[in-house]
Amino acid sequence: LITFIFTIYIIFRQKKLTEMKNDFINNMTHEFKTPIATISLATDAVNSPAISKNTESVHRYMNIIKEENIRMNKHVETILQAAFLEKQELNLNLSKIGAHEMIQEVASTFELQLNDKNGKIDFLLNASNDFISGDDAHFRNMISNLIDNAIKYSQDPVHVTISTHSTKNHLVIRIEDNGIGMSKESVKRVFEKFYRAHTGNLHNVKGFGLGMSYVKTVIDAHKGKIKVDSTIGKGTSSVCSTAVPGAV
Repeated sequence: LITFIFTIYIIFRQKKLTEMKNDFINNMTHEFKTPIATISLATDAVNSPAISKNTESVHRYMNIIKEENIRMNKHVETILQAAFLEKQELNLNLSKIGAHEMIQEVASTFELQLNDKNGKIDFLLNASNDFISGDDAHFRNMISNLIDNAIKYSQDPVHVTISTHSTKNHLVIRIEDNGIGMSKESVKRVFEKFYRAHTGNLHNVKGFGLGMSYVKTVIDAHKGKIKVDSTIGKGTSSVCSTAVPGAV
């Protein structure tokens, strides 16, 4: 009986893993197919005699190509990050980081996405000490993932608030949106690899289900903590804290 139950458990587990793999492949195909198609159309437009003589139109299409190229690079980074984490190769190159400056730099890269959704980001950077000892690349990617989710899972007009404050030994960063929110079940599973919450009527939202798993790994590696709170229809807030230099 025990062997039978264990066999059934393994079968269902393998079935779930197969479904997750298929979802990942389907999402990855979609994520790469869209920018490739856009770049192809923009390239054809630039080569068109009617467009090539119009400097303003050429500049606009070249910007589209550049944006889609950046988008594909982000997808490649996400997949590579997942591969590194699978092999447990997250080695931190620690340095002194000014979190406020980094947050504003990362947020500025989302200007186009915000414009598309009539959105804005409000900054309430009130931490008295925003310097941390962290890995610049991984911490930057972590902040980027959280802002990206806040924008992606919101409808027009997007309103994201990024705030910071200091405790005795920690810097606390809060990223809050006015998006579609998540159920309690989704909040419990949000850090699972390949898990993607239901997006309601936002059918154009795709992803690999790796972003929040990566975020959790990065904040854990920095000896910090992260908590996600969400209410369906009212938005989501992600709060992460990490020790400041000299903290006990």
